[in-house]
Amino acid sequence: MTGIIWFVQLVHYPLFSQVGSEKFVAYENAHTKLTAITVGPPMLVEGLTALALTPLLFPDLHWAFSIANLLLLAATHASTVLLQVPLHSLLSKKYDENNIKRLVITNSIRTGLWSARSLLIAAVIIQQLP
Repeated sequence: MTGIIWFVQLVHYPLFSQVGSEKFVAYENAHTKLTAITVGPPMLVEGLTALALTPLLFPDLHWAFSIANLLLLAATHASTVLLQVPLHSLLSKKYDENNIKRLVITNSIRTGLWSARSLLIAAVIIQQLP
């Protein structure tokens, strides 16, 4: 998800303003539908693996890792539900350059959270190496 969100942050969302107001609503509606189909399954797997990486299943992992892992993922999903989804909802009805800018700005929260989670997981993997 980290790679996907960086692509969205640097390429995809900034290009929204290039679509133009005339065709934007149709573009946004197609974008929302196709994105849900594309990122929904990986996000579900991500959630399940985050839960699996708990001290109950992996007692050798420090409890702080599990808590940080779950908090970062919860914050990412909260940002999605509370910030990005409402902006996409507005954009699905009307082209608005300001809402596109808000989408790019607020998406940086998710980009940071997913990046931090990836770094955390990488640190754990490195610690597990012989």
